[in-house]
Amino acid sequence: MGAAALAAAAGPLATATAHAAARTPKVLVIGLDGALLGRIRDAAAPRLDALMASGLTSSSALPANPMAPTVSGPGWSTVITGVWPDKHGVKDNNFTGSRFGQYPDFLTRIETARPALSTYAVASWNPVTTTIFSPAVDTRVSTPGAEYDTGTTARAVAELRDGNRDAVFVHLDNIDHAGHSYGAASARYLEAIQDADAQVGRMVDAVRARATYGSEDWLIMVTTDHGHTDAGGHGGSSNAERQTFLIASGGAITAGSTRHDIKMPDVAASALAHLGIPIAAAWGLDGRPLQQPAPDAFDALRPLLTARVDETGVPAGTLGFTHTPPAGWSVENGAMGTGGMTEWRGWAFTTDEFWTAAERDQWRESNVRARNVFAVADGDEWVDKAYTGTFDSTLVSPAWPVTGGRTATLTYTTHYRHEAPQKGEVLVSYDGGAPVAVKTYTADAVSRVESIPLQVPSGARTVRVRFRYTAGNNWYWTVDQVGVSGS
Repeated sequence: MGAAALAAAAGPLATATAHAAARTPKVLVIGLDGALLGRIRDAAAPRLDALMASGLTSSSALPANPMAPTVSGPGWSTVITGVWPDKHGVKDNNFTGSRFGQYPDFLTRIETARPALSTYAVASWNPVTTTIFSPAVDTRVSTPGAEYDTGTTARAVAELRDGNRDAVFVHLDNIDHAGHSYGAASARYLEAIQDADAQVGRMVDAVRARATYGSEDWLIMVTTDHGHTDAGGHGGSSNAERQTFLIASGGAITAGSTRHDIKMPDVAASALAHLGIPIAAAWGLDGRPLQQPAPDAFDALRPLLTARVDETGVPAGTLGFTHTPPAGWSVENGAMGTGGMTEWRGWAFTTDEFWTAAERDQWRESNVRARNVFAVADGDEWVDKAYTGTFDSTLVSPAWPVTGGRTATLTYTTHYRHEAPQKGEVLVSYDGGAPVAVKTYTADAVSRVESIPLQVPSGARTVRVRFRYTAGNNWYWTVDQVGVSGS
């Protein structure tokens, strides 16, 4: 009995799964340089609107200095390699210090894993195809300046309609040009978005016009490398300059969905996953496939987030903090000082948009490995209003099951900026016993993923994790995606 017949015997769901599995996966990534999602929504952009309606939309933020400024070199390198600038090494548009040999572009990873697949990249900004994508890519085309996005689009349409590429990357540049020349608040910027929308539409139509389209499973992703100020320009740490987004359609994505957990490096990881290429841990990717969301306890707090109370730098309409912990978690503030800024009195739960607006250019923008809602203890902001005592607050996890006598692994993302006498302590306790420190922070630990082995005592059945932050007028500590596994 064939696979389809077996699936039919197993039921309608299995039949649908078998038919979907038989379709050939293909990927199209379109980069709109310097595009702002909010201005796309303001513009008459029916083709991008249709992709949002048929798929998912997610906005997120870039890092800023000192990790990297909000310019194209670091931005496109992050999208295309699937790692943040502290790994791929690109800090500017000169690409000095790049580590593309260690962290290659996703088309090169496709060629390495499955050389029979056909890859293609075309760009209006030459460094995308001459520098970021490697010679391992089957075809790299830098559009001559006189042709600009018109030539890029024509080449992409021809390949998508008549070729047999498995993964295609297209870069369009004119939105960024309009931003620099006229500003993101201008009518000319909206016109550039409308032109790009029509070009995106031509590419989507080319995909759908393929003779083999019915037997193919296309994942189409649209993203950008940075935002723009209203007056024009980028490179700084403002919310407008740090803005990026992902629109994704196809590949069984839920139509009309909105996600808050997607980040810039996920584009590369999602393309690889869609093509069925396993992502090796040794690659060190920061991206994770959008097809494989990882539920996080803190993210469940998004509906509870409220507007500012004492903060003045945060826009009044931004919902972004709560002191209510998720189910099973708690915050111990028995030794916490009184007064201070309401938002940051003890451990709080917040978002990038809210927290970075509280005080820009103090490395908060480098907290890129946190996703959606994360926990923060911020002594620096707490003392900005009259207070007494010191910052002393402990975030306490649920009691997670472990197996006595075995090794478990505690993982979490963290972003810790240090100034004495502050201290960050990670403590664990088994079956309600006395907490024991397994990690202490007394130096900067900028945006990293921690993995701490735990030697579970014989007979122990549960472990509880505590994050204690003690400080005066010092800096801060964030944690996210906390879990214990492998026991």
